[in-house]
Amino acid sequence: MTVPQLTGVHPAWLPPEAFQAIGSRRVLVLGEGALVDTVREEVAAAHARHGGGQGGGQAGREGAGCVLALSGADGLPEPARAVAAEAGPTGAEGYALARRDGVTVVVADAPAGLLYGLFHLVRLGEAAFAPADRPVERHAPAAARRMLDHWDNIAVHPVMGQVERGYAGGSLFWRDGELREDLTRVRAYARLLAAAGINAVAINNVNVHATEARLLTDRLDEVAAIAAELRPYGIRAHVSVGFASPVVLGGLPTADPLEEEVRRWWADAADRVYAAVPDFGGFVVKADSEGQPGPFAYGRSHADGAGVLAAALAPHGGVVHWRAFVYDHRQDWRDRSTDRARAACDHFAPLDGRFAQNVILQVKHGPMDFQPREPVSPVIAAMPATKLAVELQVTQEYTGQQRHVCYLAPMWSELLAFRPWGEEGRSVADVAVGGGGLVAVSNAGDDPYWTGHPLAQANLYAFGRLAWDPRLDPATILDEWADLTFPGAADGLRGTLHAIMDGSWRTYERYTAPLGVGFMVRPGHHYGPDVDGYEYTPWGTYHFADRDGVGVDRTRATGTGFTGQYPRPWSDVYESLERCPDELLLFFHHVPYGHVLRGGSTVIQHIYDTHFAGVEEVSAMRARWDKLHGSGLVDPAYHARVAELLAEQQRSAEEWRDQVNTYFFRKSGVPDAYGRRIH
Repeated sequence: MTVPQLTGVHPAWLPPEAFQAIGSRRVLVLGEGALVDTVREEVAAAHARHGGGQGGGQAGREGAGCVLALSGADGLPEPARAVAAEAGPTGAEGYALARRDGVTVVVADAPAGLLYGLFHLVRLGEAAFAPADRPVERHAPAAARRMLDHWDNIAVHPVMGQVERGYAGGSLFWRDGELREDLTRVRAYARLLAAAGINAVAINNVNVHATEARLLTDRLDEVAAIAAELRPYGIRAHVSVGFASPVVLGGLPTADPLEEEVRRWWADAADRVYAAVPDFGGFVVKADSEGQPGPFAYGRSHADGAGVLAAALAPHGGVVHWRAFVYDHRQDWRDRSTDRARAACDHFAPLDGRFAQNVILQVKHGPMDFQPREPVSPVIAAMPATKLAVELQVTQEYTGQQRHVCYLAPMWSELLAFRPWGEEGRSVADVAVGGGGLVAVSNAGDDPYWTGHPLAQANLYAFGRLAWDPRLDPATILDEWADLTFPGAADGLRGTLHAIMDGSWRTYERYTAPLGVGFMVRPGHHYGPDVDGYEYTPWGTYHFADRDGVGVDRTRATGTGFTGQYPRPWSDVYESLERCPDELLLFFHHVPYGHVLRGGSTVIQHIYDTHFAGVEEVSAMRARWDKLHGSGLVDPAYHARVAELLAEQQRSAEEWRDQVNTYFFRKSGVPDAYGRRIH
């Protein structure tokens, strides 16, 4: 294996310069295994560029300034033996880091831990080699599964294109209906992901179309080829499959999960996959959702549906990620008793404890669909006997589509820290860590900057780091990303990046949908404002604005009863008009425009104020970035791409401000208290 080298592609958070601290020193790598070989290759590439060398023989061992070793390797030098003894077991992916007697040491029990330890040294840079001793630190991922779902299509879809909800160009894996001939970039992508802590990737769209279904049959060799590029960096490949595959691919008359012939078909399919990809991760399934087939067609439950796939995968150690995104997408907009927010909990909570042990129920973090602001999904608290994975969306479908700066780590940190059972109870992160881990929809494509918007790289990096340790501070993660992405220049950039990115999620929220109401977007592509775009559609995404007020009554007393799906204290907090947090008021309550928020403003004035403020904040972001022009801190092409996108963000923010403010002024008839222009 060789470290992938790309031309014409920005190296994101692992440019060669990031390896200078390691590459300029003598490094000893000890141990056996494919991932240890990856560590050796990384160190060798760094040495070739920066002039260091790998230790060899007794003299090399004694002269090494850095040791990366498996704890059970032969011939550990004394500093490494001492660190391993003090650290104790590090687990399958953990490692220990210390500096003793002028030697920086990383030891791990398993090759994956050594790989992650290497990337930790890269993050630390020269700080890892400071003269003073460094006490033993033990590091291990909080969650065993840290996974990305790609929504890539093999055949270009007539509506959704090459990548559904993809804003960074085409697929990394396929082009023009075929597997890419050169998969070097896939290996480079795996390297980036491993450096952020991600260890699993589902390679195709959860909406499984006809061509993609064949990844289980005559296109299985493509899965094997992609898996071969991911494997050197400890990443397992998963595949999204269609529930109706026994019919579509196998020619069976039924996909009923309780039929023996269906069970045999899935077992045979799993056997074939593992014969081709021995370390295959498992299946991802979207069933009975938005037109995708599922067990409801046969009068069966989701536990039944997931069970047949789980049984097929169990002998191989595979898992089923079964998505809980199930709701009525043919709702009558006139029916206020049907509530899309309730759907996942209504469908799945009664099935708690009925899923097989190798089934992971994959739950979107909110009850709707990745809006800039929504409450935590009640499913996360409703199924204690089921393994749950919390699903985030790195691709910015509803947060600016990678044309807007929207650093999502603050939002994710807030929701991961949320405690559904109150301050003394477990957090969302605790549920995920103890269950199926964290999953996110990827935002990467074949764009030269990987993510379309260069600054959107930070979201992908942040997801991996938070999946590894949900307690990490978003500002610290941003510093890590900056130091790795702009080595040598980050000191001069940090202030600008923090000024632009730290508050960008809340800025985006201010100039888009107010107070948690959500979905005021253009139908279909979901970019830009359309306040009533979904108001009279079957999708169940309503705000119910009229001349008197706005918001959705989800209370138990007078509304849909959704508040009752939460445990106390939150069921009572959300039920109460007085106690409900301002930022979620319109998600849970229909209120008059003159309703006074806990912050002291009326609802209508809050709408005006935040939309004007959001545009001003974007303008300030542009001004900060413009000051970098000609500074030498950022590559001119990189600067130009960001500047162009910030101009589009300001244009869009102004459109959001004008449409939303005008809409509510015309509905309410209440003028802006400050006399600002509303059309």
